[in-house]
Amino acid sequence: MSEPLVIIGNGMAAARFVEEMATRALGRYAIAVIGDEPRLAYNRVLLSSVLAGETTSQDIELRSASWWRDRGVTLTYGCAANSIDLNGRTIHLANGTDVPFSKVVIATGSTAIRLNVPGANLPGVHTFRDSRDVDLLLKLAREKKRVVVVGGGLLGLEAAYGLAKAGSKVTLLHLMDRLMERQLDAPAASLLKRLVESKGIEVLLGANTKQILGEDTPQGVELSDGRVIAADAVVFAAGIRPNVALAKDAGVPVNRGIVVDDQLRTGSADVFALGECAEHRGTCYGLVEPAYEQARVLADHLAGRPALYDGSVVSTNLKVSGVSVFSAGDFLGETDTDTLVFNDERRGTYKKLVVADGRLKGAVLVGDTQDALWYLELIRTTASIEAIRGDMMFGRALAQPKAA
Repeated sequence: MSEPLVIIGNGMAAARFVEEMATRALGRYAIAVIGDEPRLAYNRVLLSSVLAGETTSQDIELRSASWWRDRGVTLTYGCAANSIDLNGRTIHLANGTDVPFSKVVIATGSTAIRLNVPGANLPGVHTFRDSRDVDLLLKLAREKKRVVVVGGGLLGLEAAYGLAKAGSKVTLLHLMDRLMERQLDAPAASLLKRLVESKGIEVLLGANTKQILGEDTPQGVELSDGRVIAADAVVFAAGIRPNVALAKDAGVPVNRGIVVDDQLRTGSADVFALGECAEHRGTCYGLVEPAYEQARVLADHLAGRPALYDGSVVSTNLKVSGVSVFSAGDFLGETDTDTLVFNDERRGTYKKLVVADGRLKGAVLVGDTQDALWYLELIRTTASIEAIRGDMMFGRALAQPKAA
């Protein structure tokens, strides 16, 4: 008889985990997936493309309903898991159903942070995180609303780009002195700002949101320096927070995220966690690729194969506000490193490689990212780059013949 394995969460991490399980232990487990969003799992990275009208909501679905069915997976979506009864080995759903489990995987992801400022809960103040948010933002764009987006990280840039392309007048506010400060160095961020502004988005740096003005709906955003930015709507995209409430209420150990070991086990027997809600060795990865790596390790472990997750090389390889951006590893390279830089501002291209001890340690690319995966491979494998150091800035096609 198959062992009941329940996955709480129907996002990208859960979908990849089911895919990995299907190649390793099909039939060993009776897999049930529970998700609170009222749709099949989809590619969250492409939400801004849906907002911008570049693709449709249906086109970003990861797998069809038949794919899940053919692998014997029971899907329950549009229904939240309310609690986990570890003693009774049961998950209680919002619709009153109880789902038994032998093992449970928590993949509840993250939620968007809503700043704690006056006016933050007014109607017309939104977040940008899931497909339901996109539906609301599309309505704003159709109405040609003046929108202020708070947050100059990846989420904020994506929201601003999608809204601007869909027809809104957009001002982007960012507290820090450069965009995407966690992924880009200062020159790369400066180039990105110029390219974003060329798309009609106003960008204000060092902008600290004091309050949202208005009584029934937003009228503007007041900054701490006294400036007021007119707005008919406000979108918070200033970061994410791991969804840990379900685990915490069940007595599963939690810090910022759900604490897991190198086999993605929590501190409670037969309870695992992966993706954005998991905290491994003190780190919560808010990115897709680490979640996929965790899914592979956990699938191996549950299939009885030896596997350990020892962390991920953090990388970003995306089209941000229509601009290709990549960063990985120690891209700042502040001590005991050499930096190789190519900067063509007229063509909107910037490349920076950080080298130490004959190996590539980090990279930043803006505009031209065609060699991003090659650079990431060099960083991850710690392969010697001494033979190609003089040519590697110009890409794999030029550097590899000399390496051979």
